Amino acid sequence: MGENRLEAFSDGVLAIIITIMVLELKIPEEQGIESLL
Repeated sequence: MGENRLEAFSDGVLAIIITIMVLELKIPEEQGIESLL
């Protein structure tokens, strides 16, 4: 693969991984600043 294709592929993989990580975030059940600490 060319350098540009490899860079585009790695960018795509990174974007997918970040998307999955964001979707796995859970919203705290308690409201307030204490639940974030």
